[in-house]
Amino acid sequence: MLESITEFYETFVFYYASSMIFSYLVLATFSSINLMRYKSYNSDKDDEVLMKSPLTPGVSIVAPAYNEEKTIIVNVNSLLTLEYPLFEVVIVNDGSKDKTLEKLISEFDLVEVDFLYIEKIKTKPFKRVFKSTNPKYSILTVVDKENGGTKADASNAGINASVFPYYLSTDVDCVLNRKTLLKMIKPFLNSKKRVVGVGSTLRMLNGCEVKDGVVTRVSPPKRLIPCFQELEYIRAYLLGKMGWSFINSVPNISGGLGLFDKEIAIKAGGYSGDSHAEDMDMATKLARYMMNNNMKYRLVYIPISCCWTEGPDNVQVLNRQRTRWSSGLAQIFRVYREVLFNRKYKRLGLVAFPYTFIYEFLAPIIEGVGILFFIYLILVNKVNWDMFFIIFLYSYTFAIFITTLVVIQDHIVFKHYKKITEVLRLILMGFLEPILYHPLIVFFALKGYFNFYVGKELKWGTMTRKGVNT
Repeated sequence: MLESITEFYETFVFYYASSMIFSYLVLATFSSINLMRYKSYNSDKDDEVLMKSPLTPGVSIVAPAYNEEKTIIVNVNSLLTLEYPLFEVVIVNDGSKDKTLEKLISEFDLVEVDFLYIEKIKTKPFKRVFKSTNPKYSILTVVDKENGGTKADASNAGINASVFPYYLSTDVDCVLNRKTLLKMIKPFLNSKKRVVGVGSTLRMLNGCEVKDGVVTRVSPPKRLIPCFQELEYIRAYLLGKMGWSFINSVPNISGGLGLFDKEIAIKAGGYSGDSHAEDMDMATKLARYMMNNNMKYRLVYIPISCCWTEGPDNVQVLNRQRTRWSSGLAQIFRVYREVLFNRKYKRLGLVAFPYTFIYEFLAPIIEGVGILFFIYLILVNKVNWDMFFIIFLYSYTFAIFITTLVVIQDHIVFKHYKKITEVLRLILMGFLEPILYHPLIVFFALKGYFNFYVGKELKWGTMTRKGVNT
């Protein structure tokens, strides 16, 4: 009996890993084709036309803030200085318990004003709106509301207060490329189908040099955890999401940076107020709304790095981040369970959702069970060491290969890092990531699933910030 179970386990793991590897290779191929087109989003001539044209659509930047006193000022200043002819910045203070609101009021000369706040999307109670008495900050609006427990609820309040037809969802701990709006609006204007959302590559701010709200020197993070996360981001965006964009099956647009068609977002119901995976929640809602109404649409990713965000600097903060993310993923598959394997939702229901379910949601469970089973086999002295080393080397070698490939491709195309030693350092981190970092991610994912299914209350937690060097 035990031998049969062991044989089944070994065969299952081998074919599961093989199918995952095959899917990565397919996505890598799609991504490479898509990357060849990136210059259409990176033309300085197009940027100049957009800056001068009276037809360039307005964009509202919506950035929720909860206990962000350490970074709020430098990052709001960064948002205010983006290059775009018509935009506003809407900061949503989601019941912060620190001095976030006080710092905003002091720095930007804010006063409470009468404001026609129309609740197109239901949120926790709205309190008041602040505007600046200084003409220099005329495009800044600060919304103060009761804490809703999620970024999604705060984002909905920002959408309600916004005035332009497109909104950029971002985080106040992010530092954006000055030309972010110019780059991200182009798919909306150039596509024959209606584009409902556009995402862009995020990178780690840890280790970078920032001056006056602008990243002046890009460097890989020096500490291990954010450096590993930099590798994750490069793979996820340049390989995964660019590949999905090629076949119009983007499963999510990052909560850190996404530009959306506000009309469709409101008609789709906005973010689910209790969602802790607002990135996948909104992408799913937009796609589902368009398909339910028989309208052609596109969700797009561009490969340009437009956003740098401060990542977890230690295991405790990583734990909070990943536990919340995995709880949110479990929540998504409960809320949208009718989408999974549903032909009605085409590529979303038959490709994107199944892939995410099989290779992202189930992967930590399969790995966790596999580890426990392996420990049991060791205890009963029934380990097939030859097969173990074959599977380990098979998976480990491919993980290093795909990471190295993406890092080199990123450097050749974008040249973010000035020194080749920085590129080599990232590649070397790829050798350590499967051993030191990946087990933590698996554990925190399982913890998040457990918290969700036992009904533990999810909250919009505070990530400890160190701030950036200015």
